[in-house]
Amino acid sequence: MVDVASTAGTLFIVGTPIGNLEDITLRALRVLREVSVIAAEDTRRTAQLLARHAIHTPLTSLHEHNEERKTPALLQRVQRGESIALVSDAGTPTVSDPGSGLVRAAIDANLRVESIPGPSAVIAALVVSGLSTRPFTFMGFAPTRSKDRTKWFAEARAVGGTVVFFEAPHRIRSTLEELKAVVGDCRVAVARELTKIHEELVRGPISDVLERMKVIRGEFTVVVEIGHITDSDLPEPASDGELLLQFGVMTKTGVVRRREAIAALARRHARPSSDIYQAIERAKKSGE
Repeated sequence: MVDVASTAGTLFIVGTPIGNLEDITLRALRVLREVSVIAAEDTRRTAQLLARHAIHTPLTSLHEHNEERKTPALLQRVQRGESIALVSDAGTPTVSDPGSGLVRAAIDANLRVESIPGPSAVIAALVVSGLSTRPFTFMGFAPTRSKDRTKWFAEARAVGGTVVFFEAPHRIRSTLEELKAVVGDCRVAVARELTKIHEELVRGPISDVLERMKVIRGEFTVVVEIGHITDSDLPEPASDGELLLQFGVMTKTGVVRRREAIAALARRHARPSSDIYQAIERAKKSGE
């Protein structure tokens, strides 16, 4: 019997520049040259990157509107022995970008999925923010609908610590104002056009940042420090339901594993990890 996995190709998840085209690794360039096809969120944008590095690998589109339809055919190619590279418009695929469905389907089919690390706007903004990096929570884009936004801001306040999210230029001011109303005038770092010519980073209390933001164009990554809790300034003990909510926010992106989330909550609430685990399980059983 032939081992299908041993004769199949590989699905490579390739990080690409978030702005500056020089921010790409030698390994990423090699993989993009060697694969049979590159599945790109926007083939026109990826074509510019490939032209810059004289790469002639064929492109196929893979975006939120066609991912489900195109996934079976792409997996069949990998099963036949071809390798495919998945790229997004910018940064690391599947992080607020298409591709998660393809990755899950490849894993379910017992195919090899390999990460080619590269730029990430989340990490790029976090490391220059001057805010705590342990732990941090990435919350993607703030929702657009009022009801969803209310819930999203409540989740951000509940999870606490350092939170990173993306926002569109036409909503950045209103989002910061709503954030201030929910969590207070806490410290933020607002990064605009990271790695590009007009890169800008504004740090300080939300009220100060709102006054200093002059140009409202481009792509925004926001880092905010919410209610940093210490052993000497603990709030009332969190309920089982609140701990479950915080746990869900931290783990839903797949970046933070269950054990890491429980450990982070234990530090935040100055409680043993076993207590946190038991509280979460109680909340699940009670339906809180």
